[in-house]
Amino acid sequence: MRIGIPSLLLCTLSTLALGEIHTETVPYSHGDTELAGYLAYDDQEGDQRPGVLIVHEWWGLNAFAKQEARRLAEAGHLAFALDMYGDGATASDAGAAGALAAPFYDNRQLARDRVAAGLAVLRNHPLCDSDRIVAIGFCFGGSMVLELARSGADLQGVASFHGGLATSEPASADAVRARVLVLHGADDPMVPDDEVIAFADEMRAAGADWQLAMYGGAVHSFTNPNAAEAGLPGVAYHEQTDRRAREALTAFFRECFR
Repeated sequence: MRIGIPSLLLCTLSTLALGEIHTETVPYSHGDTELAGYLAYDDQEGDQRPGVLIVHEWWGLNAFAKQEARRLAEAGHLAFALDMYGDGATASDAGAAGALAAPFYDNRQLARDRVAAGLAVLRNHPLCDSDRIVAIGFCFGGSMVLELARSGADLQGVASFHGGLATSEPASADAVRARVLVLHGADDPMVPDDEVIAFADEMRAAGADWQLAMYGGAVHSFTNPNAAEAGLPGVAYHEQTDRRAREALTAFFRECFR
């Protein structure tokens, strides 16, 4: 499947990469599960740089997630797209994707621990500035990075693109240490308005530093140019919202990485 290139390349996040973009598959594990993440960075820059953890859509660690890692590496970051499912497993239809994602929706502690395992890989890389790390996620991945924030993980920020906002384990008071950015399609049928309101109430009660941007005309998966190929109702790319949301992420990175 060809993945289109988003209109905004996030060049404003950093100077353009001067060397080649190095990519590699990184094996790691969580408990008895063998995982295989995808690392990308500019191999000409020798200094530590901000780290960005990427959590994939429910389709798994596919071409879209890997493209995000390369694009962020081009902008001067150390990018690590983690593997939630094991051995880089991916799904080609909604039924298979739902089956892969279900254990993490059903067990939020498992979700938090699995994302934390990927965070540890990024944090421990010699090129990572461990004081400047942000986690971003798309759809399923957006839900997962919010669970990371709820867990009290020590990082500068998390950003969710069109992720689910509900949880069975709401954040407790003062638990959320990371800044939180939610980029949400206002017409997303998979995230109803009462879920948005409940999330806002949760963040207020937790005393979190949080932001919520709602984009009119956008539905689920608005950042993925190939979203409609799945044939799912309420799932479509929205170029204007993709651009606006990535501009919001650029500003968020500036704040987190300053």
